[in-house]
Amino acid sequence: MSVITVEHLTKDFGQGRGVFDVSFAIEKGEVFGFLGPNGAGKTTTIRQLLGFIKSDSGKAAINGTSTWENAHIVNADIGYLPGEINFPDKTNGMDFIKWMAELRGTKNLDKAKRLIDTLELNPNGAVKSMSKGMKQKVGIVCAFMHDSQVLILDEPTSGLAPLMQDIFIGLIAEEKKAGKTILMSSHMFREVERTCDRVAIIKQGKIVTQVNMSDIERNKTKVFKVKFNDSGSRDIIRENFEFVEVNHEKNRVKIRVHDKDINYFLKTLTNFDVNYISEIKLTLEDYFMQYYSNKESVGGVQ
Repeated sequence: MSVITVEHLTKDFGQGRGVFDVSFAIEKGEVFGFLGPNGAGKTTTIRQLLGFIKSDSGKAAINGTSTWENAHIVNADIGYLPGEINFPDKTNGMDFIKWMAELRGTKNLDKAKRLIDTLELNPNGAVKSMSKGMKQKVGIVCAFMHDSQVLILDEPTSGLAPLMQDIFIGLIAEEKKAGKTILMSSHMFREVERTCDRVAIIKQGKIVTQVNMSDIERNKTKVFKVKFNDSGSRDIIRENFEFVEVNHEKNRVKIRVHDKDINYFLKTLTNFDVNYISEIKLTLEDYFMQYYSNKESVGGVQ
């Protein structure tokens, strides 16, 4: 049985806004990335998953328990980092951390203290006067300190400096090693590539694809950059290839080639005066842009 299941969730706010027929499942010990730009429907999906808002249709469960009918039970056993954290007025960071620990019945704050040190957080100042990055660190401590087996993190590195983002990625690696199940929404390719086992891409409220990160790495379609010594860039475009980029000024092209066509591609190049050829590795961003580079509408959040 999957730890997290989302089945056909729909929340229609009208005028094409909302999420529509969203489904995915996350297995124990898996880090699952939920990738899309701001406004694509990630947070709306997560709020339904946690039972904060009622779906128009569909259902969601964590460890087999419905999160709408039993939200208070389910949420007591997960670590959650919201996309936007609203702190009480007139409180400091450490008081807030202790208060959250008390609400969850967490008496041992050793993990919280380790997280504070790791994140280089000074929790003793007033939260109101903290930077966005510092507030985010307080939220991360509160999400991780209970040692929950399930973590749901909505844009977890928002506001963090690049070096701190690397430290956060290390934290995710530690939690994964400990067997935690993690759902992480993001619009940042780098952190998803470095942490996630699988990724769902959401566009305008609909999931357009789900992919294993290992499949991207082993993708059967390659992109090659070819530079010519003469007018080859103008001549090769007559060939029946898929051109990703043509730059006549630099006498260079980029061509997408399926594995089954590699021999034909290389044989064709023997007819040209080639300066160099190099393979460009497919990244998550390349894969993502296959769905976001056109102007087609698939309905949903704008």
